[in-house]
Amino acid sequence: MLMLSCEPSTLRVLVVDDHELTRLTLKLAFSSQKNLQVVGLASNGKEAVEMVKRCHPDVIVLDLHMPVMDGWSASGHIKAIAPNTQIIAYSSVEDTKCQETKEVDSLDAFCKKDTPTTELIALVKKLGQGAANRSVAG
Repeated sequence: MLMLSCEPSTLRVLVVDDHELTRLTLKLAFSSQKNLQVVGLASNGKEAVEMVKRCHPDVIVLDLHMPVMDGWSASGHIKAIAPNTQIIAYSSVEDTKCQETKEVDSLDAFCKKDTPTTELIALVKKLGQGAANRSVAG
């Protein structure tokens, strides 16, 4: 017998940014939301790839410009090991690559760092729901 819960499942979020204050602020903002759980914090793309293997996040908020491994490179590695994970490119830098995000297979959305927190949270929830639907269907 298959039992289904009526409660929405908790979305697992990984925050990746080289600035500690940004990581901690996003963790605080996401943790205060019902049905959102921060499963990890990483300071560069290499750490993010390792954490994806261990934490299995539904959504990743991924800074694009970081030392060791940037978000562009990390997103490709992450999609190779976790194709259903949704990745939000999160950057303060406006450049032509950011405008082409929709054309990059490894990134699912782009969010500038000056976007209001409520809009970022809404985007995480929207993409997380999409990830959950793909996992059930797949």
